[in-house]
Amino acid sequence: MRKFVAHRAKTIITKATASLFTPHRIHPTSSSSSSSSDFYYYYYTRTLNRFFTSLDSSTSMSSDKSAPPLTVESLNPKVLKCEYAVRGEIVSLAQKLQQDLQANPGSHPFEEILYCNIGNPQSLGQQPITFFREVLALCDHPTILDKSETQGLFSADSIERAWQILDQIPGRATGAYSHSQGIKGLRDAIAAGIEARDGFSADPNDIFLTDGASPAVHMMMQLLIRSEKDGIFCPIPQYPLYSASIALHGGTLVPYYLDEATGWGLEVSELKKQLEIARQNGITVRALVVINPGNPTGQVLAEENQRDIVEFCKKEGLVLLADEVYQENIYAPNKQFHSFKKVSRSMGYGDKDIPLVSFQSVSKGYYGECGKRGGYMEVTGFSPEVREQIYKVASVNLCSNISGQILASLVMSPPKVGDESYDSYFAERDGILQSLARRAKTLEDALNSLEGVSCNKAEGAMYLFPRIRLPNKAIKEAEAAKKAPDAYYASRLLNATGIVVVPGSGFGQVPGTWHFRCTILPQEEKIPAIVSRLTEFHKKFMDEFRD
Repeated sequence: MRKFVAHRAKTIITKATASLFTPHRIHPTSSSSSSSSDFYYYYYTRTLNRFFTSLDSSTSMSSDKSAPPLTVESLNPKVLKCEYAVRGEIVSLAQKLQQDLQANPGSHPFEEILYCNIGNPQSLGQQPITFFREVLALCDHPTILDKSETQGLFSADSIERAWQILDQIPGRATGAYSHSQGIKGLRDAIAAGIEARDGFSADPNDIFLTDGASPAVHMMMQLLIRSEKDGIFCPIPQYPLYSASIALHGGTLVPYYLDEATGWGLEVSELKKQLEIARQNGITVRALVVINPGNPTGQVLAEENQRDIVEFCKKEGLVLLADEVYQENIYAPNKQFHSFKKVSRSMGYGDKDIPLVSFQSVSKGYYGECGKRGGYMEVTGFSPEVREQIYKVASVNLCSNISGQILASLVMSPPKVGDESYDSYFAERDGILQSLARRAKTLEDALNSLEGVSCNKAEGAMYLFPRIRLPNKAIKEAEAAKKAPDAYYASRLLNATGIVVVPGSGFGQVPGTWHFRCTILPQEEKIPAIVSRLTEFHKKFMDEFRD
């Protein structure tokens, strides 16, 4: 009604104005009068039009108040493009089933959900390292350091370490902000740990402490990607953090395929081939992501292979992004972790010769402190001007959380020979890593015993990535359900057994092949039950869809 009245008023006044300023009302011999009249006619009608345009706009806004201010269609398209399979559809279904089990025990053919979808060790029963938690507790509540009872409850070296750390924190408060790169004394400890690991010097000013490795990856993507014409080399299969981050920042993922037949080998010839294809398509490839040990594939790169990768990046002018968060998780006796920094320095390349960013996290390894959100990136080979921009981006987030910073320093500087906690620390560490190796071997053997399944050896990390060759009937059934065949298999596995795995299609794979990722993290006493459930399900599934 309001809109109708406004429109009628506009029509009436416009007609009256036109009549008032028609040419026959102006003296025919007065040119000045004519110009003046034309000016006032223009000015008056323009003012009226502005008024009614404003009124129409106000009326329109009033009538559209029922429309939501934000819809999926009006979201940033980069967000819509982003996907993160590790916590995708299968996990949402698992959470619903868990709620069903809690509300209606016995409503499903299993008693619990076994989350084998994500590297979250403590959620599956792994215990934290005692020394790390003692130091954290003392730093978070420093008043107990002065109490006599503390000497009997905490080890002497955890008390000493807590005092050392608190002396480096502003106000001795873990609730305070720190320097945007992290507390200097903690960065000193991390740099010393890197030196001890690699045998080459490390500068604490190259260390940026972050809330886990993920924010560090996002930070580098934000700095590297200017438009969709900028590409980032990523392994396929890859950890979905990389595809998601590249999508969010508007870049292009340039794939290079790992060779499953050679234990997920990384061939430089494949890098050269994919680089040429990308350049032919107008993509400027800016960086190469290497995940070592591999996620989801579990391979550990040979040092000679790493040398070839360093030379490739040097020749092609690429930033090397080294995801090394599983550096402690090595299970193959003939394999050893070598950081890309160590490899590049041993080749004679110095700080200024090759841009390298190395990522580490407290979430993996034997520590598994995922919820504490601690990690760092070591940034070398960049000009002071670029470093200034990296620092600026870090400053926008103020700083990472202090507990995570403390843990990152402890991971790189654990108890030493002669410390009270030395024996118990190494017993806990070795116990966890040895158990993970046994679990990996048990699951690997079980998967390889299944019809149509082949699984490479888990040399490191926390996962197995078996290939499943599904019957044609199963593939057609999946297509009818509008699902990828491995996603269909994973959903059927979940509904039948309560085991949560991630379809390989969420990580990328050679077209026409199907996989799933399964962690080795459920506690060792639960592995036989997982093997039994999986074996029984797989046999029934294959029989159901047998051609």
